[in-house]
Amino acid sequence: MIDPVLMLIGGEECAAVSGARYPVWEPDVGEVLTEVPDAGPEDVAAAVAAAQAAAPGWRAMGAIERGDRVARFGQALADDADAFAQLDARNAGNPITGMRRGALQGARTLRYFAGLALQLTGQTIPASTDHLHYTLREPFGVVGIITPFNHPTLFAAARTAAPLVAGNCVILKPAHQTPLSAIRLARLAVQYLPAGVFNVVTGGAVAGSALVRHPEVRRIGFTGGGPTALRIQADAAASGSIKRLSFELGGKNPLIILPDADLDRVADAAVEGMNLTRVMGQSCGSTSRLFVPAAMRDDLLEGIVERIRRLKFGPPLDERTELGPLVSPEQRERVEGYVGRARADGASVVLGGERPTDPPLDRGFYYRPTVLTGVHPEMEISQEEVFGPVLAIMPWSDEAEMLRAVNDVRYGLTASIYTNDLTAAHRIAGRVEVGYVWINDVEKRWVGVPFGGYKDSGTGYEYSLDELYGYSQLKAVSVALQ
Repeated sequence: MIDPVLMLIGGEECAAVSGARYPVWEPDVGEVLTEVPDAGPEDVAAAVAAAQAAAPGWRAMGAIERGDRVARFGQALADDADAFAQLDARNAGNPITGMRRGALQGARTLRYFAGLALQLTGQTIPASTDHLHYTLREPFGVVGIITPFNHPTLFAAARTAAPLVAGNCVILKPAHQTPLSAIRLARLAVQYLPAGVFNVVTGGAVAGSALVRHPEVRRIGFTGGGPTALRIQADAAASGSIKRLSFELGGKNPLIILPDADLDRVADAAVEGMNLTRVMGQSCGSTSRLFVPAAMRDDLLEGIVERIRRLKFGPPLDERTELGPLVSPEQRERVEGYVGRARADGASVVLGGERPTDPPLDRGFYYRPTVLTGVHPEMEISQEEVFGPVLAIMPWSDEAEMLRAVNDVRYGLTASIYTNDLTAAHRIAGRVEVGYVWINDVEKRWVGVPFGGYKDSGTGYEYSLDELYGYSQLKAVSVALQ
């Protein structure tokens, strides 16, 4: 166990006004790692006040200077990526290799948006000949960002990059399970950003609700689950203020295999797309529904099972570890519940479906990667996001019926299509109801390419100029030429 950690408001470390704290777990060993402040409305109000005080100076600094500071902040994160990776491996339970890549991707995203600072341009509009018409992009002032537990450093950095460059001051509320790297990031930020520009409040639903309900926080960005997004919408309405909301939410993402696809390549993709070796399937982008031509099912299933069996559990801090624990006992119980109900609905467990019982894995929140067959589109396991290491194999023989099953979920985040027939690939890409499609690839995101979902998978776009614009307000000015 490490000493209790404080949150950062206005550039200063602080406890909750109430003195309340809560435990943060170390999933690998199933023990408390440390304690952090359990923030309440009064702490959120203090963070908003600090951000408001810093906002005029941050906005007046200008795009070039803001971009320069955020770029140096991003480089400092890259230079310290190993320390962030170690913290995330202990706090989230994910293998250190994936957490290091996440920290570097977060740093890359900060630098990317820093380079876009001068793209916050307006336009001149020839609407009339006797006026000058132009537009400006201005910051909201104070922005609330709420992030999930699966990629702690990555999301803390990447989701605050666009708001900062756009001239906003940020209040970051990390997931209550994994707040430690966000706190470390705030400590790093104060070396490059003025006090009050980057604030972190820790806690659970009470802190998140207070942030959304605060009347001076007009812009909220949330990454997480649909039920929480609905509560955020309700809290925003209850605040009495009109707020701009953006959500990156869950997915029940299909991996679609066409008959001409290479089986070895697809088997590799099925394992990679589940994000087992990064976050043990705890990802909105995991390709958890695999649609395979019926004639190919058995051979593909054999290849997937063989590859998963080769993956090694181990301590998250070990560079050789490929599979870590789930983030919490509650998350493991959630996954177990879905697998149990899938069995009751008639699905068969081909692999996994249980906790490891051998030491030392029996101490932590471990669960074996699970492969299900006998899954039908109407089952709960086909419809609901498990957010864990559970892959459902679904054979198909008719393309139209397969596509109906692909689209017959409330989610629409991503899809992957494997084929050597690019005509077929483009045809299917146009018919799947998702916001992001990979052809002959899985689960990669590039800065500069907009990422966002359809339906209940979210609103708004990330990793692109669209995200930067989304954290600015458009003002039109018309000047009479006299």
